[in-house]
Amino acid sequence: MNKAAVPLLIQRIAVTLFMGIWALDKFVNPGHTAGVFTKFYGISLPMEMTWVLGLVQLAVLIAFLVGFMKTYSYFLVFLMHAGSTLSAWKVYLALYDGNLLFWAAIPVLAALWLQFSLRDFDSISLDNKLRAGALPS
Repeated sequence: MNKAAVPLLIQRIAVTLFMGIWALDKFVNPGHTAGVFTKFYGISLPMEMTWVLGLVQLAVLIAFLVGFMKTYSYFLVFLMHAGSTLSAWKVYLALYDGNLLFWAAIPVLAALWLQFSLRDFDSISLDNKLRAGALPS
């Protein structure tokens, strides 16, 4: 096992927890998600669609968490977070209007790019287990 494997696994777990809350919010409080889509994306989202988005987001996050189809799942998680980070660009310009927590998205975005870039070193993953034939048939 290489030196990057454990830190990359820990980062995957942390990012899944971070983004998983937002995915679960789509089920627990679909009105919140609809409001976010209206405010930040300019899209009027039916409440039922939030559940579909939540399911897709959870599926991608689970693939990311276990390291399945790393090239695709890691990049999709990066894109999901990049979209939400970039959509809030006006919040970043209003530095001291009480929205400083939005800035936490920037290092997470960098961490996700790092995760994607180092995916070949992320060896504690389902992809590596499947490649090694370590799973029972």
